[in-house]
Amino acid sequence: MIDEIGKSLLKEVAELDALPVGAYNIRVNGESSARNTTANIDIVSKEDKSGIDIIIKPGTKNESVHIPVVLSQSGLKETVYNDFYVGEDCDVTIVAGCGIHNCGTGDSSHAGVHRFFVGKNAKLRYVEKHYGEGDGRGKRVMNPTTEMHLEEGASVLMEATQISGIDDTVRKTIATLAEGANLEVQEKVLTDGEQKAVSEFVADLNGEGCSCNIVSRTVAKDQSVQHFSSTLNGNAPCSGHTECDSIIMNGAKVSASPNLTASNVDASLIHEAAIGKIAGEQLLKLMTLGLTEEEAEEKIVSGFLK
Repeated sequence: MIDEIGKSLLKEVAELDALPVGAYNIRVNGESSARNTTANIDIVSKEDKSGIDIIIKPGTKNESVHIPVVLSQSGLKETVYNDFYVGEDCDVTIVAGCGIHNCGTGDSSHAGVHRFFVGKNAKLRYVEKHYGEGDGRGKRVMNPTTEMHLEEGASVLMEATQISGIDDTVRKTIATLAEGANLEVQEKVLTDGEQKAVSEFVADLNGEGCSCNIVSRTVAKDQSVQHFSSTLNGNAPCSGHTECDSIIMNGAKVSASPNLTASNVDASLIHEAAIGKIAGEQLLKLMTLGLTEEEAEEKIVSGFLK
């Protein structure tokens, strides 16, 4: 049974007002609360550890899987292992995400280890949103690990968002790409207070003609700390690009570390990074329209992370 807090969290992390259409597994306070499968998508509980296997039949089109997690029990700490098997020639969407409501004194944490095996010529959109709330002294901690293994011609779009309430996070994304595969990552992160956020990306571009594009947009406020690192290994004729754009405010700290390694003469690898404050002319322009300085800053930040 999902209570009102759980329903509110589901709205935040998965945009769900009710149980979704299609396959889903909803996890609440360490237990599976609701599950549904379809003719093309099966969800099976793991027997040796906490987590599920999601098996999507080859050729499945225009179907979705929702696997949100919500925690409202202060002090609860869990690690969940989910494996996704996306068959050849699929075109599907997977919506994950975790919301933590902590009004107690104990730290609440969720670590999700997600492994994706994306078949030949399959297309996958993977959406992951993290959200925290609650006025307790206990921290809200999330440490997601994502492994992406793309077979020949596979294509993945990963959208990762964390814009509120997470005190500590280490986000790790690891990918291997075969011939002609393509991976696009769009990350958006906002930290404030004394929050800390680390994002680590490692991609091995192993197949001829494969490509990887990682774009991270972040805003760091107050005394928060962020670190972004990316490693691209060009092991074949391929193209790789990483970009980190950050707005820094107040007394925050932001760092970015690129690492590019080419072991093939036709590997093309690029890294871009920009860290800076909000431009004064942007603030002045909005303030002349009647906004206060604080309202103007929020407007700019919202547009930057949109």
